[in-house]
Amino acid sequence: MITIRTEAKRDVAAREALLDEALGAARCTKTAERLRDGRLPADRLAFVACDGRKLVGTVRLWDISAGLQRPALLLGPLAVASQWRNQGIGSALMRHALAAATTRGDAAVLLVGDAPYYARFGFAAEKTADLWLPGPYERGRLLACELRPGALDGARGLISATGRLAPTPNLAALVTRLADNDITPDARPARAS
Repeated sequence: MITIRTEAKRDVAAREALLDEALGAARCTKTAERLRDGRLPADRLAFVACDGRKLVGTVRLWDISAGLQRPALLLGPLAVASQWRNQGIGSALMRHALAAATTRGDAAVLLVGDAPYYARFGFAAEKTADLWLPGPYERGRLLACELRPGALDGARGLISATGRLAPTPNLAALVTRLADNDITPDARPARAS
């Protein structure tokens, strides 16, 4: 039985493996990825689909600005493991994510994707005509869904990341810990004579 739940830290490795399998290495070079780099997903808006304990699908939403001072979310990537495709898992993840964003009070969701697939969830290119991404993309694939009618009326400008920054490693603390434990990067086990 497939269940959808909020993503947990223990899901990171499985999620990344699934994304690599589903989308390939080129996923990290896409323009939408520039809006996710160094950021955390929007609070309470990262979900996984599981078959028992096995992670089989993922979707995340990210805080962005759709032009000047226009809060919105960026959806993606949405992915389902190959052996579980065509079973409605991607659709269930989409509906779950959009319902959660609506409940949270968000006004609009944008994504870069296949218009015929995403149209069934209310996504279209009409409201994105005066918006642009910070890099190359196909204009007809920049889609939006208003969760609140009129939320994107007059939206114009560059789409930019506004979400929480991901924590960065504290290198000074790491060096201090290594020094306190008398561990050096060159430390090698002593050889028995």
